[in-house]
Amino acid sequence: MSSERNDAVYDESSIQVLEGLEPVRLRPGMYIGSTGTKGLNHLIYEIMDNSVDEHLAGFCNNITVTLEKDGSASVEDDGRGIPVGMHERGISAERVVFTTLHAGGKFDASVYKTSGGLHGVGSSVVNALSEWLDVEVRRDGQISHDRYERGIPTVELINGLLPSLGEADRSGTLIRFKPDPEIFEVTDFKADEIKSRLHETAYLNPGLTVNFIDKRGILEEKKVFNEPEGISGFVKDMNKNKESLTPVIYFHGQSEGIEVECAFQYVNEFHEEILGFCNNIYNAEGGSHITGFKTTFTSVLNSYAREIGVLKEKDSNFNGTDIRNGMTGIISIKHPDPRFEGQTKTKLDNQDASRAVGKVTSDEVQLYFDRNIDVLKAVLSSAEKAAKIRKSEEKAKTNMLSKQKYSFDSNGKLANCESRDASKCEIFIVEGDSAGGSAKTARNRMFQAILPIRGKILNVEKASIDKVLANAEIKTMINAFGCGFSEGYGQDFDISKLRYDKIIIMADADVDGAHIATLLLTLFYRFMPELVFEGHVYIAMPPLYKAQPSKGKEEYLYDDRALDKYRKTHKGSFTLQRYKGLGEMDAEQLWETTLDPERRKLRQVSIDDARLASSITELLMGNEVAPRKEFIYSHAKDAILDV
Repeated sequence: MSSERNDAVYDESSIQVLEGLEPVRLRPGMYIGSTGTKGLNHLIYEIMDNSVDEHLAGFCNNITVTLEKDGSASVEDDGRGIPVGMHERGISAERVVFTTLHAGGKFDASVYKTSGGLHGVGSSVVNALSEWLDVEVRRDGQISHDRYERGIPTVELINGLLPSLGEADRSGTLIRFKPDPEIFEVTDFKADEIKSRLHETAYLNPGLTVNFIDKRGILEEKKVFNEPEGISGFVKDMNKNKESLTPVIYFHGQSEGIEVECAFQYVNEFHEEILGFCNNIYNAEGGSHITGFKTTFTSVLNSYAREIGVLKEKDSNFNGTDIRNGMTGIISIKHPDPRFEGQTKTKLDNQDASRAVGKVTSDEVQLYFDRNIDVLKAVLSSAEKAAKIRKSEEKAKTNMLSKQKYSFDSNGKLANCESRDASKCEIFIVEGDSAGGSAKTARNRMFQAILPIRGKILNVEKASIDKVLANAEIKTMINAFGCGFSEGYGQDFDISKLRYDKIIIMADADVDGAHIATLLLTLFYRFMPELVFEGHVYIAMPPLYKAQPSKGKEEYLYDDRALDKYRKTHKGSFTLQRYKGLGEMDAEQLWETTLDPERRKLRQVSIDDARLASSITELLMGNEVAPRKEFIYSHAKDAILDV
């Protein structure tokens, strides 16, 4: 979808002020989601979104994101440049943008018809959370400069205006910043996640070139993202290793002042993957635009199914999961006044977006299928096959549930807890009878359930659906959790029926244990993704060592870094016990290190980028060996080795 040049005046009067900046450093999570890696990378996205908005307005064609050796990052564009003239507050408009929350041009519809940086807090929030931030603006033939330290300006204004560094031969903005270690748990940007976001941005804006430079390694890495095919190319990329059933189907249109763009393709897979974007922002939790597409598409395809005789009069309609079985799709809209749930914009909340997407989908999909009957028949054939599988699996699941008890499965493995209050209950998935026996003895029976499994479960990324559903260990887990399978795998998944608030993977702290955890996470992500997205999946962190000093209290050490620190800080001799497996701990040790909610350490599993997570899962757990080797070699430097 091409951007139209917006020639409305963008100057000092366009910068509107809504409120102050003070709360940002006190509660950074409210503005960037977290102070971990996700929030750290989000700083780059907030600045970059402003550059993308310049592109949408028709004034920017190139954006460059650079990761520097000193831990800082920079974002440069060739847009108009931030206004630097005198604002009504009596200082440079640029100073207002970087020091006042909710100050920017995004609130003036004549300046930006659509924008991703909706809230106008991006620049000021990044400034507040940076150790230092440096701004260079090329505008009106001059290079203006400003600098801040933890949000406080350090450059003295001259009669309220920024000092000039000289003449500019082009327009644009360059922002450099270094995240504040006083705020962030980690300050090392994750290149893979950033590159994925930049690539998405290029797909969503076919006329934009996005450059990525990483100067932190021995060899400088450079990537150029330019995708003239737009979201059709995006879908092709997502399906590059899959067997396609249809060509990529693309349409776009406008309704209620909202631009709608959609591309989708069917592949020979038993799941769907539909990503939603609003004003170039990925909406991880979907929202009204996705709902509008799904509802309308299901209705239109059911009408076609009856019209051409795939569904008879006595047959019930296909449900949405049947019809979207095997679909990979992108829904991208441009909305003049979007409403999101949260500053990080994970879910779109506009009901007019649902209507607009529904209207355009209804018109364009019918137009396409009327002209491409063979493609329509292929889609309906896929839906028919999915419906048959769903019904047979529902029957099998009903039989399975009727034969198995709630407290113990058919093999007597599950040691359930006494409480039936799901919000207080947790289940530990433990590998091996030895560790399982210790865990059953050590646990608090009131709210902790133990489910032992034997060895490594089936790799669901490589297995066929019938083998997955026939696997005894997987059936036991599905029965224990109580909420069924996810969309696309038969029975609808119902998170409200989940019997445990926490599902905790408890494996040995070695290579085999890591492999078991990976197989379980692959199962959850592919079959029960809501467990992960809604924060119910955890990984237990049993200690690697127990240090017993000659004098004083024993101390559990959870990794090699903790051991190194202990050796440096501990005075006197001590004995060291290395735990090779959970089975080596007695019940008391297992309780106080791994099970006791007051003392244990858990890692919550989360997904920041669904597309990246899906592609990496497919790469690491799939059948292709060469790409997996390449990934492992390129990420070897990120590994923490247990030696």
